This record gives sequence, structure tokens and C-alpha cells, in this order.
Amino acid sequence: MLPWLGVAIGIILIDQLTKITVEQRLEFGDVIPVTSFFNLVLAYNKGAAFSFLASASGWQEGFLITVAIAASVFILYLLARHGHQRVFGLALAMILGGAVGNVIDRIAYGHVIDFLDFHWQGWHWPAFNVADSAIVGGAALLIVDELRRVRRAR
Repeated sequence: MLPWLGVAIGIILIDQLTKITVEQRLEFGDVIPVTSFFNLVLAYNKGAAFSFLASASGWQEGFLITVAIAASVFILYLLARHGHQRVFGLALAMILGGAVGNVIDRIAYGHVIDFLDFHWQGWHWPAFNVADSAIVGGAALLIVDELRRVRRAR
């Protein structure tokens, strides 16, 4: 389990350091074009993925923190039982690191700091951060791991 906790802590540190750096260098709403399809921005998200629940009256903050903490405890349980499975362990560690990274923001600031803005022909993907990337990558690895497991079971 310790190597997976190391991965999660590494993700948390990178996530928080990048958020601190962006907060120090940009004002809210700033946009810095980097390429024809990517900008650095400073955006705040009070909701969940894709700003879901962002316009709710405030109850969502405690709810989202509670869900993330519960998910983190469950992931720790799964890592303790199945940490010997490499892909599964890595996937869970990535999700854990991302979840904790965003919970830190919610507790410290009341919102999640987002700064990665990909776009194409005027259409912008919702801004996200390193923690979000780790969660998505971990979820993708869970799917790959399960597909490999199903294939072996045939």
C-alpha cells in the first residue's frame, strides 16, 4: 500500500504546487494563450465536474467534501486489500490523489482552482487542473484493468 500512497501524495503535491503558482501569477479570469488550442486561465469551480452544482445555494460544498472523503476512505480500503494489483493500485492511487487535491481546495478556499483550458474552433472544454487529470486518468486505467481482467477470464 505504501507505494500507492506515495503516488497519491506526489499527485497532491504537484496539484497544489501548480495551483499555487497559477494563483500567484494570474488574476481571476485572466487568459494566457499558450498554443492555438491551449490557454492558461484562472477559474474557480464551486461545483463538481463540468461545474455541476456550481450555481447551487452553497449546500454543495459540504456535500462534495463529504463524498470525496468517503470515496477516499473506500479507496484506502481497496488499496489495503488489492494493492498487489499494479494497474488497479495505480488507478486507485491516481483517483485518491486527485480527490484529496480538490478537497484541499474546497476546504481552504471554498472552491476548486482550475487553470488548464483546451479549446478548438471557439469551443472550450471546461477548465480543469492536475487533480482532475489524475482522476480521469485513474478512471481510464480502471476501465482498462477491468477489460483486461474480463479478457483473461474467457
